[in-house]
Order: sequence, then C-alpha cells, then structure tokens
Amino acid sequence: MTDRSALTAALTRARDRTLRLVDLDDAELCRQPDPLMSPLVWDLAHIGQQEEFWLLRGGDPQTPGLLPPAVDGLYDAFAHPRADRGALPLLAPGRARRYLQVVRERAVDALAALPADDDGFVFAMVLSHEHQHDETMLVALNLRAGPPLVGPGAPPPPGRPGVAGTAVTVPAGPFVLGVDAADEPHALDNERPAHVVEVPGFRIGRVPVTNGQWRAFIDDDGYRRREFWSPAGWAHRCRAGLTAPQFWQPGGTRTRFGHREPIPDDEPVMHVSFFEAQAYAAWAGARLPTEIEWEKACAWDPGSGTRRRYPWGELPPTAEHANLGGTALAPAPVGSYPAGASAYGAEQLLGDVWEWTTSPLRPWPGFTPMIYQRYSAPFFGGDYRVLRGGSWAVHPDILRPSFRNWDHPIRRQIFAGLRLAWDL
Repeated sequence: MTDRSALTAALTRARDRTLRLVDLDDAELCRQPDPLMSPLVWDLAHIGQQEEFWLLRGGDPQTPGLLPPAVDGLYDAFAHPRADRGALPLLAPGRARRYLQVVRERAVDALAALPADDDGFVFAMVLSHEHQHDETMLVALNLRAGPPLVGPGAPPPPGRPGVAGTAVTVPAGPFVLGVDAADEPHALDNERPAHVVEVPGFRIGRVPVTNGQWRAFIDDDGYRRREFWSPAGWAHRCRAGLTAPQFWQPGGTRTRFGHREPIPDDEPVMHVSFFEAQAYAAWAGARLPTEIEWEKACAWDPGSGTRRRYPWGELPPTAEHANLGGTALAPAPVGSYPAGASAYGAEQLLGDVWEWTTSPLRPWPGFTPMIYQRYSAPFFGGDYRVLRGGSWAVHPDILRPSFRNWDHPIRRQIFAGLRLAWDL
C-alpha cells in the first residue's frame, strides 16, 4: 500500500528544492551556461511536462495535455539534445512556473484518489526524476561564468586524519545483487531483479580518493605519462588538453559555483572523468572497482547473510550518516561520517561524490523495462560507464545502494570522483 501522506510530503520537498534553485531573474533562467547543459528554464518546464505526462495523462502520448502539442514536444529530451535547447521557443519563466503549479495541484488530487492497492511507483518515478533534474541544474549553475548566484554552502562536519589511502577487505563469496519490488517498491528497472552472484575477494578504499592524493598524481606527471592511460583515455587527454580536474587552477585554487577558493586536501576529488580516474588508479597501483564489487562493499552484511537497506543499516539517512541533499554544495572531508560505515568498514559510500566504476551499463539478468521504457534500455550497450553512490547533491529521498547512474567516460562536469580497489 502507498503511504500517500509520505509521498505527498516527498513531492513537496522536491518542488520546494526546485523552486529555490530557480529563484533567479528571467535572463539567468533563459541563459544556456554551457552546450553540455540546458537553460534552467528548460529543466523547469520539463519537470512539469514529465509529471503531467505520467501522472495526469497516464503515459499516453495520444491523451491531450495542458500544453499545445508543438510546445509539449520541446521538452522531449530524446528529440532535442542539450546543446540545441537554448535556441528553442521555450515557455517563458513565468509561464513555466504557472504550468508547474497547475500540474502539481492536479497531481496531488490524483495521488489522493490512488487505489489503496497501488504501490505509487509512478509517483515515486516522477519524484526521482525531479530530484535528478535538480542535481542537473546544480551542475549547470556550477558551470556558468560570472558572479556567484549561490553562497558557499553549509559547512560539513570535520574529517578524521589517517583514513585517506586506507582500505578494507571484502572476502570472496556470494551476495544478493540488486533489489526486488517487495523490498524496494520504488527502485528503477535497471536495479532489478535481485539475484545471487559470486564475487572474488578484493580490497576497496575505505574512503574516496582525495584532492591531496590527486595532487601527488599531478606532481608525478601523471597527466603526461602515457603508461597509465588506456588508448582511448590517452587520445581524449591529448585532444582535450587535460592537466588537472575540471575547475582546478594554478596555485592550488579552484572555482566552485563562481567562488575562487583553496583546494582542500582532505576532500574527495571531484570533476574527474572515467578516463582520468582509470589513469589515477593505474598510477596508484590499483584499479577502479566493478559496480558489483561496489554494491557488495556497500550493502552486504556478511554476519547476517542479508542486504542492508543502507550501508549502516535500516535507518534512513541523517546528517550523521552521509553528506546528501545539496546544502553543502561540496563533498565533506574524508572521515566525516564514521556512523555511515558499511558492514565491511567502508565509509562515505553514499553522498559526497559519484564514484566511477569499470562497469559498462548493462541490464541485470531478468531485466524488465518499467512503464517508462526509455529510462534505461536505450543506454545499454553504449560507451557509458556506471557511477555509484550519489553525490552531495542527491536528495536522500531517492538514493539506494542499488541506484545506478551512468555517463560517457569523457564527462567531468558531473559531481564525480573515485574509490580504488585491489585484487586479493
């Protein structure tokens, strides 16, 4: 059964967050900060358009919507690449906000009328979609040039010395990969079904790789030494002229949301591509984990032989467990969340930075597309690499150890870092 009040509250939290992010003047909302990202006003109306499509129109393209068909089609993410969206005749910000409000009012009415035996999956899918676009809008705000539009963020808790560069051991053995609807009714299709896999023993970093560790890679000419890079990675490094993580500048500073600041050595490195992460791991005498290894280190409890809902147990995330929700606007120092450790002792697996894995995006055995068949299936088989764990920008309402993100191996505008792994 669906807890309507909880789902309504979660939808309200997401909308409040969205509206805070777009509390900007019209010119700023219509500006395209980078060809990689949409104008914020596109994301704003797209959130409403998808909510209307799934909650009010039942996912039926033949059902008339609130927008004229020609306008509705502007918000089809497959039809209009991000680079082209700034030139589209989009809804003006004021009209986009009014559209969003009308859709939400009708969606809340639809939720109230939901049959008692409906699991509310479609509403949860729309909730996840909005929060994912909120993170996307934060990426866009971080890319824009000009004076800062947001503050420096809430200060995170202090870290602990001595944890950077350490590892924990995950012995060989089976574990349950993925989830079923009975345990996670709102999990997305690529997280299902749960199935048992055998995993060889490995070691994995207790915490993500830090800025200080990455600086040592730079100082040792890691960006210039071809032996650490894959052929594709080296070709991209040369074409793109990569010499440091995105937003790093000479003199030990970086730009974050328009603020120039010193680079904290104890913070997880962020804004590195898969190719960079792969090269760093080779330089460090390690490798990136597979996503199966990552999920076992995160969710499996070898003592009980069962999955934990979160690395630390069954309790929902709090500020004691992880850096989530977006208020920090940056990763927390490593060692900040000992209460969030997994059964194996790995920390900061949820929040802070998305973590690159070696795994291409593939369906689990028995994969069945959910009602939105274009969510996962069109991306299987490409060059995408899976990222795990979420970033500081992900809202805790939608994050699970089984959640799978993916992107092209050259992307680094996203809030992504890495954690190392080793064979036993």
